Amino acid sequence: MKILITEFMDVEYVELLKTNFDVTINHDLSTNNGELKKIINSFDALIVRNKTQVNKEVLDKANNLKFVGRLGVGLDNIDTEYCKNHNIHVQPATGMNADSVAEYVFNTALTLLKNIPLMHQETLNGNWPRTSISSRELRGKTIGLLGFGLIAKKVSTLAKVFDTKIIAYDPYLDSSVGNQFNAKLLDLNEVFKLSDVISVHLPLTKNTKNILNYAAFEKMLKQPIIINSSRGSIVNEEDLIRAYEEKLISGFALDVYNTEPVPKSFLEKIKKNTNCILTPHVAGVTEESNKRVSEFIANAVKEFFNL
Repeated sequence: MKILITEFMDVEYVELLKTNFDVTINHDLSTNNGELKKIINSFDALIVRNKTQVNKEVLDKANNLKFVGRLGVGLDNIDTEYCKNHNIHVQPATGMNADSVAEYVFNTALTLLKNIPLMHQETLNGNWPRTSISSRELRGKTIGLLGFGLIAKKVSTLAKVFDTKIIAYDPYLDSSVGNQFNAKLLDLNEVFKLSDVISVHLPLTKNTKNILNYAAFEKMLKQPIIINSSRGSIVNEEDLIRAYEEKLISGFALDVYNTEPVPKSFLEKIKKNTNCILTPHVAGVTEESNKRVSEFIANAVKEFFNL
């Protein structure tokens, strides 16, 4: 059995796979669909992260493919409907990076509420902004979660430490689910109106794309912090910058973007004195989570092929 790995995977579990499979590693294929299409027919399994586009054009050439492993959670880079119709098993590493992302939410929320990016820049400039820049506590604030899946539930659990109120929007869940995690499920506009921090935990679909647009920011009454560690296109980036400039929000953390790597044209719109944190799609990528997702997918491949 032949496995193709197109993105980074923990070395220990690559070696584990090599004991049972013929493993090829080629990270260049994550951004070269033309070459991927040429060789995919030779492989029984494909392991990817989020960069590799496992679309119809690739899958049409994958006559021997039986398994696609996703070293992460989101599946918007994989044509799951095609895979379902052609008996190709798609396996995400569900839950394996949830702790990492939940920690990222609190890390960025605390940092932005305390205006640390602004204080850092001013101090670096030789100033002493001890009284000119204010700082807020997370304790007692309301965190609004867009989506209430596993990661959002982890956020809710951590929120207890800060005596923080959790409200959430998830149209697919009954309110009783929120009660189990001390979270109150509300409609979307109520979450916009009541939140001091809004964190996105939604999959990217036609219904969630640009759900955080200028009209949404106008409904936010408490100048919240916006955190997106889910999928870039859920937040309208142009509207986000405008909302910050108009003081509709008081800061933002982006780990995901409409285009990755981030275009210079977007970065140029962010001023040095903006209360923001930009990270390169790493909220769910820690040393620990990389081992967990890699182990999970390696074992899933072996189990699928009965090895």
